[in-house]
Amino acid sequence: MEAVILVDDQDREIGTMEKLAAHKLGKLHRAFSILVFNSKGELMLQQRALDKYHSGGLWTNTCCSHPRPGETAIEAGKRKLIQEMGFDCELTYSHKFIYKVELDNNLIEHEWDHVLVGYYNDKPEINTSEAMNWKFMALDVLQKDVAENPQHYTKWFKMILQHPELSNLQMA
Repeated sequence: MEAVILVDDQDREIGTMEKLAAHKLGKLHRAFSILVFNSKGELMLQQRALDKYHSGGLWTNTCCSHPRPGETAIEAGKRKLIQEMGFDCELTYSHKFIYKVELDNNLIEHEWDHVLVGYYNDKPEINTSEAMNWKFMALDVLQKDVAENPQHYTKWFKMILQHPELSNLQMA
């Protein structure tokens, strides 16, 4: 059983719950999203595997998941970056935001999303059970594509792209 950390509206821990149950009930829990940039300022995207429990086949940020109980967002981020994308890099905390959206498969994402940033110039070795594809993309091109094809991107990633901090993140 994979548990998520339940939190209150101030991001204080209040317990744990099985991950799928938390998403079915829309319980507020802690999550993280990683944005990895290369030296050109391009963002590494992943296309979620088709058989993921939600948002399969959609493009999103480099990596995202949930910290385990007793694990910091950065520790969890490094663990999942290796598991999903096959590489490790230094991660720094950027900001966090809260959101609640309905997803496919009758699931609800209600998360305090901690945004982490890293820098990496090589090719990832993706875990195909997590991601089916990847690419680096310039932010201006990405923003244009999201505006023209919003259905190709995850809901949380579109929120991350609208955050005012984004323009500061791509600078190494």
